[in-house]
Amino acid sequence: MAKYAALGTKLYKGTSGGVLITQVKSFDGPDLSLDTEDVTSHDSTGGWEEVVGTVLRSGELSFEIVYDPVDATHKYASGGLLYDFVQKTANTYTFVFPDTGATEWTISALVTGFKPSNPHDGSLTADVKMKITGQPTLA
Repeated sequence: MAKYAALGTKLYKGTSGGVLITQVKSFDGPDLSLDTEDVTSHDSTGGWEEVVGTVLRSGELSFEIVYDPVDATHKYASGGLLYDFVQKTANTYTFVFPDTGATEWTISALVTGFKPSNPHDGSLTADVKMKITGQPTLA
Protein backbone atom coordinates (compact mmCIF):
# COMPACT_ATOMS: atom_id res chain seq x y z
CA MET A 1 0.00 0.00 0.00
CA ALA A 2 1.45 3.35 -1.08
CA LYS A 3 1.84 6.31 1.23
CA TYR A 4 2.00 9.93 0.09
CA ALA A 5 3.13 13.24 1.44
CA ALA A 6 0.42 15.90 1.29
CA LEU A 7 2.84 18.43 -0.19
CA GLY A 8 1.79 19.16 -3.75
CA THR A 9 -1.98 18.95 -3.30
CA LYS A 10 -3.53 21.59 -5.55
CA LEU A 11 -6.87 23.41 -5.60
CA TYR A 12 -8.19 24.77 -8.88
CA LYS A 13 -11.16 26.97 -9.59
CA GLY A 14 -12.92 25.03 -12.31
CA THR A 15 -11.36 21.80 -13.49
CA SER A 16 -7.75 20.73 -13.00
CA GLY A 17 -6.96 22.72 -16.14
CA GLY A 18 -8.57 25.81 -14.59
CA VAL A 19 -7.10 28.55 -12.45
CA LEU A 20 -4.80 27.39 -9.63
CA ILE A 21 -5.69 28.92 -6.23
CA THR A 22 -2.28 30.17 -5.20
CA GLN A 23 -0.34 30.01 -1.93
CA VAL A 24 -2.51 27.40 -0.16
CA LYS A 25 -0.75 26.28 3.04
CA SER A 26 -3.12 23.56 4.26
CA PHE A 27 -6.50 21.96 3.63
CA ASP A 28 -9.06 20.54 6.04
CA GLY A 29 -11.92 18.54 4.57
CA PRO A 30 -14.23 18.17 2.93
CA ASP A 31 -15.94 16.48 5.87
CA LEU A 32 -18.26 14.12 4.02
CA SER A 33 -20.79 12.32 6.23
CA LEU A 34 -23.92 10.18 6.18
CA ASP A 35 -26.98 10.88 8.33
CA THR A 36 -28.63 7.85 9.87
CA GLU A 37 -32.10 7.15 11.16
CA ASP A 38 -32.79 4.80 14.06
CA VAL A 39 -35.03 1.91 12.95
CA THR A 40 -34.66 -0.17 16.12
CA SER A 41 -37.81 -2.05 16.98
CA HIS A 42 -39.02 -4.29 19.79
CA ASP A 43 -38.02 -7.34 17.75
CA SER A 44 -34.51 -6.14 16.79
CA THR A 45 -32.08 -9.03 17.24
CA GLY A 46 -30.56 -8.99 20.71
CA GLY A 47 -31.96 -5.53 21.40
CA TRP A 48 -29.17 -3.90 19.43
CA GLU A 49 -29.69 -0.54 17.76
CA GLU A 50 -30.36 -0.67 14.01
CA VAL A 51 -29.96 2.24 11.62
CA VAL A 52 -30.41 3.04 7.95
CA GLY A 53 -28.51 5.61 5.92
CA THR A 54 -30.46 8.70 4.85
CA VAL A 55 -28.92 11.96 3.58
CA LEU A 56 -25.33 12.17 2.35
CA ARG A 57 -23.81 15.44 3.61
CA SER A 58 -21.26 17.15 1.40
CA GLY A 59 -19.81 19.04 4.32
CA GLU A 60 -17.44 21.94 4.46
CA LEU A 61 -13.91 22.63 3.37
CA SER A 62 -11.46 25.00 4.99
CA PHE A 63 -8.00 26.02 3.94
CA GLU A 64 -5.33 28.53 4.89
CA ILE A 65 -3.61 30.73 2.33
CA VAL A 66 -0.62 33.02 2.46
CA TYR A 67 -2.84 36.00 1.71
CA ASP A 68 -1.83 38.36 -1.08
CA PRO A 69 -4.51 41.09 -1.34
CA VAL A 70 -3.66 41.75 -5.00
CA ASP A 71 -3.39 38.10 -6.13
CA ALA A 72 -6.01 37.38 -8.80
CA THR A 73 -7.25 34.27 -6.94
CA HIS A 74 -7.50 36.06 -3.57
CA LYS A 75 -8.73 39.61 -4.21
CA TYR A 76 -12.14 41.24 -4.49
CA ALA A 77 -12.40 41.13 -8.29
CA SER A 78 -13.83 38.61 -10.73
CA GLY A 79 -12.09 35.27 -10.17
CA GLY A 80 -10.99 36.03 -6.62
CA LEU A 81 -12.12 34.24 -3.46
CA LEU A 82 -13.36 37.48 -1.86
CA TYR A 83 -15.37 38.23 -4.97
CA ASP A 84 -16.93 34.75 -4.90
CA PHE A 85 -17.80 35.28 -1.23
CA VAL A 86 -19.66 38.55 -1.91
CA GLN A 87 -21.42 37.17 -5.00
CA LYS A 88 -22.93 34.27 -2.99
CA THR A 89 -22.67 31.99 -6.01
CA ALA A 90 -21.49 28.38 -6.12
CA ASN A 91 -18.48 27.66 -8.31
CA THR A 92 -16.69 24.51 -9.36
CA TYR A 93 -13.43 23.66 -7.59
CA THR A 94 -11.13 20.69 -8.13
CA PHE A 95 -8.59 19.11 -5.77
CA VAL A 96 -5.71 17.25 -7.34
CA PHE A 97 -3.98 14.96 -4.87
CA PRO A 98 -0.25 14.25 -5.16
CA ASP A 99 -0.65 10.49 -5.66
CA THR A 100 0.67 8.54 -8.62
CA GLY A 101 -2.77 8.59 -10.25
CA ALA A 102 -3.27 12.35 -9.73
CA THR A 103 -6.65 11.65 -8.10
CA GLU A 104 -9.16 14.48 -8.55
CA TRP A 105 -12.18 15.46 -6.47
CA THR A 106 -14.49 18.04 -8.05
CA ILE A 107 -17.02 19.98 -5.98
CA SER A 108 -19.48 22.80 -6.34
CA ALA A 109 -19.11 25.16 -3.39
CA LEU A 110 -19.84 28.60 -2.01
CA VAL A 111 -17.18 30.62 -0.21
CA THR A 112 -18.78 31.07 3.23
CA GLY A 113 -15.92 32.62 5.16
CA PHE A 114 -12.75 34.64 4.63
CA LYS A 115 -10.74 35.58 7.73
CA PRO A 116 -7.42 37.43 7.31
CA SER A 117 -4.82 37.18 10.06
CA ASN A 118 -2.26 39.94 10.59
CA PRO A 119 0.12 39.01 13.42
CA HIS A 120 2.83 41.54 14.22
CA ASP A 121 5.43 38.78 14.18
CA GLY A 122 4.18 36.60 11.33
CA SER A 123 2.99 36.46 7.79
CA LEU A 124 -0.27 37.75 6.35
CA THR A 125 -2.59 34.75 6.01
CA ALA A 126 -6.30 34.08 5.59
CA ASP A 127 -8.58 31.22 6.56
CA VAL A 128 -11.10 30.40 3.84
CA LYS A 129 -14.24 28.32 4.36
CA MET A 130 -16.46 26.74 1.72
CA LYS A 131 -19.77 24.89 1.91
CA ILE A 132 -20.17 22.19 -0.69
CA THR A 133 -23.49 21.94 -2.49
CA GLY A 134 -24.66 18.90 -4.40
CA GLN A 135 -22.88 15.66 -5.17
CA PRO A 136 -19.09 15.81 -5.37
CA THR A 137 -17.21 13.83 -8.00
CA LEU A 138 -14.79 11.62 -6.11
CA ALA A 139 -12.63 10.04 -8.83
